[in-house]
Amino acid sequence: METPFPQALIAGFERVAAWADLLDEINVFPVADGDTGRNLVVSLSPLRQAVQGRERLIRELLLTARGNSGNIAARFFSGLLMADSVRNLAGAVRQGQGRAWQAVNDPKQGTMLTVFDALAEALEEGPATFDGPWRERVLQRLEGAVLSTPEILPKLKTAGVVDAGALGIFIYLDGFFSVLAGDGDGFRPVTEIFKDYLKVSPAFSEEGETGCCVDMVLQVKGEAGDDIRRLSAVGESVVVLRDGDYWKVHLHARDGRKARGDLAAFGKVVRWSADDLGAQVRSFRRRPVEQAMHIMTDAAGSISRETTAGLGVTILDSYITVGERSLPETHFAAEELYAAMRRGVKVSTAQASVFERHEHYRSVLDRYPRVLYLCVGSAFTGNCGEALAWQQQHDREGRFTIIDSGAASGRLGLLSLATARFARGTRDAEAVIRFAREGVARCQEYVFLDTLRYLAAGGRLSRTGAFFGDMLHMKPVISPLAEGARKVGVVRNRTEQLKFAVEKLTAALDKDKRALIMIEYTDNLAWVTKKVQPEIVRRWPRAEIILHPMSLTSGAHMGPGTWAVAFLPERV
Repeated sequence: METPFPQALIAGFERVAAWADLLDEINVFPVADGDTGRNLVVSLSPLRQAVQGRERLIRELLLTARGNSGNIAARFFSGLLMADSVRNLAGAVRQGQGRAWQAVNDPKQGTMLTVFDALAEALEEGPATFDGPWRERVLQRLEGAVLSTPEILPKLKTAGVVDAGALGIFIYLDGFFSVLAGDGDGFRPVTEIFKDYLKVSPAFSEEGETGCCVDMVLQVKGEAGDDIRRLSAVGESVVVLRDGDYWKVHLHARDGRKARGDLAAFGKVVRWSADDLGAQVRSFRRRPVEQAMHIMTDAAGSISRETTAGLGVTILDSYITVGERSLPETHFAAEELYAAMRRGVKVSTAQASVFERHEHYRSVLDRYPRVLYLCVGSAFTGNCGEALAWQQQHDREGRFTIIDSGAASGRLGLLSLATARFARGTRDAEAVIRFAREGVARCQEYVFLDTLRYLAAGGRLSRTGAFFGDMLHMKPVISPLAEGARKVGVVRNRTEQLKFAVEKLTAALDKDKRALIMIEYTDNLAWVTKKVQPEIVRRWPRAEIILHPMSLTSGAHMGPGTWAVAFLPERV
């Protein structure tokens, strides 16, 4: 591929990642389960490694794709990736368009399929000059296709929104063509183009859903036959992708266990996942309320999208790479990470690119009047400095407030959660900022490592030091502070870890007053719930105690067996 082509593939993905929350908020078709943004980010994440070979990328898209939108998009990109250069882009798009339509058992206009149709037609009209005017002409066609979706699908019209999958593809292609046209920052705001179709009508309601959303990979020997027709008997919203002996199947089924058994009759189950549709629809109904100050933070804090459901917090992800698999950390399965680390698989972390971070800032400021970014401590990443530099150029009205929390892991997660809750109960944006700044000073965290060898593997400790430390059963206690992670103690076993934690909590918290306590775990949930949680509940009965997985950035650095406790005393 020509050099701009891989860069264009990556830019498109990074734009989708920055706007994924909006896509989730307007996702009502075919089911209002609020996961189109998530599914597109996970499904298209292999495109971040676009310099890899075409066949490998296509196979990774097949294995990674999830959800209705993600699977259809993955099939389109399996065709798009056949382009060797921009000169044969139109033919590759036409091939991807055909594959996307063929993958769906009951294809519908008014979805991303309509955008693919418009794209194929636009690229075949006149010569492709790949300059600014050409890009604008193509995007106008795509814009019209997205705006047509509520007129095609009654459910979208009732909800008052465009199709989330169609909008997601538009956002992707806007980034993709910006690189090909040599204009990497000339985006019209999504909120300006589609301003009347980005908020679900209060009158809209989704009927209760039951069953599950299934994504699986099958290895099938022999002729496939009429696979979509046969698989349609197992469930609804069937999408099938094929690559040699592998079938990627997405469908909605009433009974997940029965569906797995029925699908296993087609071949060997290679990968399986199932989401509870009823739970997703109930979560979608709890749409975030408008706040005086929208909260944004980094996933390097122990905060998840499930935890913030209903609070409307924007999370800026880092990336976790395990072997050859790379995903945004809030979309990576913790059990997969820790199992791989115990096997000795190479694990690394990376910040989002500067472009992706800028798109996140642009996204939140385009969508909210005021934004407070509680960012991970600058001693740990460069996120705060990058945000401040962007703010100086793009925030002339002073709507973007940035606080260097000096924190990471549970301390940052707890600060963000408490601040988001406070923001829901006030219309005073300045009060929210004061609350956050006070919280930075009051919140503490202690992290208990099980072994030193993972710090050594990541280059943060000499291998000799790790060897002797483990041999002597030394388990360091770390506290993430503004100047970085500082060792604040050493213990020999889990019993001493718990004793240390109780001593620190006792010194900081009055048992008769309220407090917010977060207990974090890695792959040791059973021990934490059996030993740590009951002891803390017993000693601080008035505290709200949150059991939460440790951020995967922290987990990847400190390893399996690590746990932590973060706490925020009651505001005086």
